[in-house]
Amino acid sequence: MKRSTTKPPPEIEKWTKEDVHLWLMTQVKVHELCADRFIEEDVSGDSLVLFEKTDILDLGIKHGPAVKITSYLERLKEGSKHESQFPAYVEKWTKEQVNQWLQQHVKTYSKYAERLQEEDVSGDCLVCFKKQDFLDLDVKSGPAVKILAELRQLNKKLEPTLQPIPHTSTDQKATPKPIQPEPSLAQAIATQQAESYNKIESKTDEMVGKKSENVHLPFKRTAGKEEIQQPKAQDLGAKRKETLVTTIFPDIPNVTVEIQKTLDDLPKDDLKRFHFNLKKYSKSKYKPVPWSKLEGKDTMDTAMLMTDHYGGNEALQITLDILKEINQSQLANCLEKNMGQLRQQCLSRDVLKKEANQGDKLKNLLTCGGNSLDNYDRFVVVANKSSPEQVQYLQFLSKLKLFCVLDFDPESAAKGGLCHSYRESRVANQHTPSQYQGQTESVIKNLNLYKQTSWVFCNGRHDLDSDSNRELDYKNWLRKSCRDVEQLVSFICNPEVLLHGRSLIIFLLLSPVDSEKDPIYDTYKSFLKHTEEKNIITICDSQSTYEKWRELIQDKCDCDIDSQSIYELTLSEVNGTVMALGPFNQSSERLLPSSDSSAVVLKQKDEDLMTALDILCLNQCENTFDENSQEFHDFRIKVEEEFYRGGKVKWWNFYFCDKDTEKPFIKRDKYENVKRMIRSQWRDSKNACVLLNLFHHPGCGGTTLAMHVMWDLRQEFRCAVLKDNTLPKDEVAIQVRKLMKLESEKPSSVLLLVDDSKETKNPYELANCIRKTVEGFSNMNMDDMQNCKVIILNCVRSHSPKEQYKQDNSTPCQYITASLTSEEQKEFEKKLKELEESHEKPENFYSFMIMKSNFDTDYVDDLARNTLESFDFSTKEAQLFAFIALLNTYVAESEISLSLCEDFLGMKMIRWREDSVLDRMKPYSNFLIIDTNEEWGGYKGIRILHHTIASACLEELERSCYIKVSGIAMEILHCDLFFSVGVVKHRFMLSIQRMLIERQRKKDGDERQRKKDGDEREPFSPLIEKIHNQQGRQTVQEIFVKASSRFETSASIPQALARYLYINERDFPEALKWAEKAKNIKQNPYTFDTIGQVYKSNLKSNIHREKQETTHNPEDLNTNVKIADDALKAFKRAQELANTEDEPEEEPADDESEDYPRKSYNIYGYVGVLEIAFLIFEILGRLPFFEENDPMKKKYLQSFLQKVIPITSIYKDDNEINNRYMEIIKEHEPFLLNLKTEVKETFELLDCYFMYIKGNNSEFDSKNRWTVCGHFKKYVSLFCTAPEEIKKEQQNNPNLNLKMDIEERRLCLERNQADTFAGILQHLDKPAEEIEKITECYAFLQQQQQFINKKQKTKETINYILSNIILNLLKTKSKHVKSYSHLSDLLLKTLQDVGLRYPFPDPYYLALLLLWPSPTQENTEIGTYVTAIRNSSRKHLSKLFHKRSTVAHLYLGKEKGLKRLISKPKLDENFKMMRRDALAQLWRNGDIFKDKAITNCLQRVTGTIEQEEVFANYGKLKIPVRPALIGGIRSGFSTEKVSFYLGFAINGPLAYDIQHEN
Repeated sequence: MKRSTTKPPPEIEKWTKEDVHLWLMTQVKVHELCADRFIEEDVSGDSLVLFEKTDILDLGIKHGPAVKITSYLERLKEGSKHESQFPAYVEKWTKEQVNQWLQQHVKTYSKYAERLQEEDVSGDCLVCFKKQDFLDLDVKSGPAVKILAELRQLNKKLEPTLQPIPHTSTDQKATPKPIQPEPSLAQAIATQQAESYNKIESKTDEMVGKKSENVHLPFKRTAGKEEIQQPKAQDLGAKRKETLVTTIFPDIPNVTVEIQKTLDDLPKDDLKRFHFNLKKYSKSKYKPVPWSKLEGKDTMDTAMLMTDHYGGNEALQITLDILKEINQSQLANCLEKNMGQLRQQCLSRDVLKKEANQGDKLKNLLTCGGNSLDNYDRFVVVANKSSPEQVQYLQFLSKLKLFCVLDFDPESAAKGGLCHSYRESRVANQHTPSQYQGQTESVIKNLNLYKQTSWVFCNGRHDLDSDSNRELDYKNWLRKSCRDVEQLVSFICNPEVLLHGRSLIIFLLLSPVDSEKDPIYDTYKSFLKHTEEKNIITICDSQSTYEKWRELIQDKCDCDIDSQSIYELTLSEVNGTVMALGPFNQSSERLLPSSDSSAVVLKQKDEDLMTALDILCLNQCENTFDENSQEFHDFRIKVEEEFYRGGKVKWWNFYFCDKDTEKPFIKRDKYENVKRMIRSQWRDSKNACVLLNLFHHPGCGGTTLAMHVMWDLRQEFRCAVLKDNTLPKDEVAIQVRKLMKLESEKPSSVLLLVDDSKETKNPYELANCIRKTVEGFSNMNMDDMQNCKVIILNCVRSHSPKEQYKQDNSTPCQYITASLTSEEQKEFEKKLKELEESHEKPENFYSFMIMKSNFDTDYVDDLARNTLESFDFSTKEAQLFAFIALLNTYVAESEISLSLCEDFLGMKMIRWREDSVLDRMKPYSNFLIIDTNEEWGGYKGIRILHHTIASACLEELERSCYIKVSGIAMEILHCDLFFSVGVVKHRFMLSIQRMLIERQRKKDGDERQRKKDGDEREPFSPLIEKIHNQQGRQTVQEIFVKASSRFETSASIPQALARYLYINERDFPEALKWAEKAKNIKQNPYTFDTIGQVYKSNLKSNIHREKQETTHNPEDLNTNVKIADDALKAFKRAQELANTEDEPEEEPADDESEDYPRKSYNIYGYVGVLEIAFLIFEILGRLPFFEENDPMKKKYLQSFLQKVIPITSIYKDDNEINNRYMEIIKEHEPFLLNLKTEVKETFELLDCYFMYIKGNNSEFDSKNRWTVCGHFKKYVSLFCTAPEEIKKEQQNNPNLNLKMDIEERRLCLERNQADTFAGILQHLDKPAEEIEKITECYAFLQQQQQFINKKQKTKETINYILSNIILNLLKTKSKHVKSYSHLSDLLLKTLQDVGLRYPFPDPYYLALLLLWPSPTQENTEIGTYVTAIRNSSRKHLSKLFHKRSTVAHLYLGKEKGLKRLISKPKLDENFKMMRRDALAQLWRNGDIFKDKAITNCLQRVTGTIEQEEVFANYGKLKIPVRPALIGGIRSGFSTEKVSFYLGFAINGPLAYDIQHEN
């Protein structure tokens, strides 16, 4: 809406409507919506002067602002300025404060005060009121005069104290808390003189103060839901409020309100008749109500008197009788319909048991009788519609560890809603029930469950403007949404998701549920189907709401929910009770170090967003307990015992030692070295991210040392531990960058701890990713650069840490081994004595004792021997222990879930008690510990205390019980229980797979072999190596065969067996059988590559054998060519799948793909094709007539392969062997003659790959590059062609007239790299003269219309359009530039010709450039072209760009036609003085879009993010676009409103600088 910004002229009549708007906003200071109404109704100055109050009211403006505007207008017409006659503070009162003042100080009847509040009478309006204004609001003369008099008195008094008005929760249907006065009070009231209601109210207050706590009177409440607050004692309403809290019966107010509503419908005369009949009513056992009580009473007073006098049930009957007596039969019928339910409510008050203390009950329900919310791992909340007044008392939700919220309020995400409020302090991803469908693990991963709260909108979401998000009535909800919600409930109650007994479901009823036809009731029934009643509690906003709900559940579900329900507490009290419960993570805020030795607060919401990081704060662990209490002492003993037994170290362990300075934490010998390394790298390194490796033996305290260093450096760095190093690196990098910049202008350095248990390259990739992200900080001065660093401390488990330390030249590093120095041994001795003082049996702290013994193998062996002395493998307990030992020995970080152990042992758990499993596992339980994983919703797993104990136990079982590892592995594979479906079991199955197929880094003595092979790992997993060495092929094959039958849908196991057979056993036919089986399970690049590798190994083996033989056997050639043909087919198919694979594999890496890590197959198929081709060239080069050593014979081979000389023309000795060779070559001639062409095309593709795609610096890419280079040298040696031949051919070709001209133009285009679409695009960054010449050439070709075929015509037309667009950008006034309309028409005609399946994305790219919609013009086809360009580029460019980012060359500007396209080089011109690498960095991190020069010429587009996809919105048109930069969308599938800049890339539109609307 247009606004005026200049001062309006003094003559009102000359004001424009904008001047009127400005006056209202700046002088009168009314709300903008009021001012906007004047503009909408075209009120200019000449109209305004004629306006009176009624005219303003007619605009839909409420009484308060209308009076204020009228008052100011009168002053304006008089030429004077508005001046208040009252104190300044009055004008600052809100409408609520005006209400409070009227009721508490003026003693106005509450309905008058509420009427003023409803009409928006705030203080600045009140001071403008005259008597008539009050009368217009139905305020009687007496109160009106009194209000004005009291207003004037304010000038002589101190500012009054205003207290909140007490209200109970309500909505239109709910009613005030029930009030049952004692007879003495009722009689006292009855004897009072007839007076207005406000007198009754104030006197009642005085009387209630003197009466019993259970004595109360009802009072009329305001609309909306408001909670009772506890006021100060001196407040007159205080006693009333206290008593309301302890109200017993909720029924009478419902009856009172029903009677009042009925009486409201009576005409005035009939109300008098009603009073007359009531005073003489004689059918009751009570005396009639005295006339003195009835005279002049309004409907509410009458209803209250009746219910007080007769009780609820009888009051209803008397009302009915009198209505019939005064001939109001219609009203009587309506009342009669409602009486059944109301009477039931009255009766139910006798059934309801008064809770002695509902506050204690709430605590017990939430904590299982304790003081801390930690008893439950997760909470699930189901809520119905709420009001903004209620939301303020629901902060306790942010304290609960919420798994998800099922919200039935479609307004919840809007301002004032529950979801909106929660998201102000915590992170919640907004979902729909349908998003919970699919595989359990995928849903957990995609929706960020356990990491962030999932807020599920179960019946619409009105902040999103689409039909699919509308609220449904019950019938439609039942049809369309009910099934999704039922599946959601089933998902939540799945014990694989939330363990039974470890989660609590809370039904939070914030508004009444009036009938069973309510979605929240159906949801309750769904929960009852899947879980026990004791796992569900109900919290109601009022007793009346609870009654209806209780009755519904009792009638329909036959459940008594009384013991599981809270209904007598106000929401304010519920909130306070929950907030007072533990755990008190910090009574003060969590703090982070900041610049200049300051500290900043880490907000809970920020921490929620950093899901990858476990952040260590400055004041970690402080103010959590009363440290003098027994609770703290017991907690300390428990935590220390857990750690010294073998549990993972916690920050608490360091905190305890810091508190008790006489008992410090043991500092390992390398502690100072690691600390020094971190500080020196922070001080001296020029890199924004530095990777430091700490190599350590498993179980020697490497991670503990790293955390100890981090604890002591938390004042200098912002410290965090990477919780999950399988997360996308980009996401982690963005979270680390957020941690650096949190709450501070200057970035702070970060120390990040990474635990790399698998010795992967992941930390190197992570360091590169963080480096790029951190280097993206713009506008940073040199002083800040020092603080803008991330130090990654990478703990690497290694079997030879010292050797790895020596070899690791690329990064600074340290190592720690399973060996103590003499000083360290003394420290451990000292610590043992300390533990003996505070703990019972510290000798059972085996992990500590192993280290104290200096990792003495004899000590560990003795432990194993003594514990396993009477080991009986036939018992379930012994079997389970052996399984855990095997797993812990061969798989790092492995465990078996507690629930799976219970199932295996046949334990039916009535109540969760983790110790009971350990009790069953005696005598082995001394070696076992239970770990908890919060990231998986409190998942608990059992493992052996220390890696060396697990290994020693396996050796002892083999020595004394003759149980080999193969036997234990086979027992696991034979157990059906372990292989049924479920997340917990799936984790165990993954560990079994890892044990069988995961390979380790080669031992350091194999360094030469590693370099020779280009492979850093052992050929097989350690378990398979051991079984092979102990028992040989048969046992290995049996285990793989059994595993293959267990993992039927996984290709991993047959692949691993195929690998074992072709590498170790050279049994190629059997290897091929298993490789084919893997391919039949899953056709992917890796399974086909395995087949190719088997053939390749077979071929190499044959060549090696044939070289040893002295005679030639032609049949060998026949065999080898067939093998080569099959190998080529396999490698080509692998490459095809790699090029077209849309989604990364869901399952863990197969064994063969362990050679090629996921998403990195890229070009292995092409390399395989080259390798096979050159093996065939080598075989052919050894034939008698093709011998490479003889130049003439080599020329024959070259000519044959180049198809110059047929095989029949090759000179050879005429003998039987050569003749047979000839026959075989003839038989395979098509295959052999195609090899050279195939090799040439493959080299060209690989050249493009290595030239145009940024390498990932992995060992695989570099290995491939060397392989390709080696083969290319062979290619050059074998196929040398003279360029002179081409020139001769050109000279002999006569070019005549037109044909010559056409050919010359095409040659010109080729010379200028302009015969391809991509080549023309390059000219955006070249001189305009070149593209002008190119456009001229294309114009000539278009004019002549001489094309070889339709394909050439289409291609050249497309290129012609693009060259025009670029010429227009570079030289707008060129005579060769065609108009926008001409190019659009030509493009539309071309698009008609090619349809939507053109093999290249070029025409659809032009469609984006020329046909993209504008705010005034929609193109409904644009979505089709976006789909087409995506499909086309995915299909035809994926060979080169698969899984890699593209870049936009043109961007959407603010102008029209061709002028709205802005080229990237044009944008770059704004940064001429900047270095190219610095500019590139601005583009990489998106900071380029912070520059005004850029934003001034680009158009910001509005859109949405839905299901992690971005859409540009034009009216009802939704166009899919992709985020251009990492982190454009955060994970969690949250639906958000956004805006962004638009770029056009060859694979579709890109969204840059995505900004969330809120």
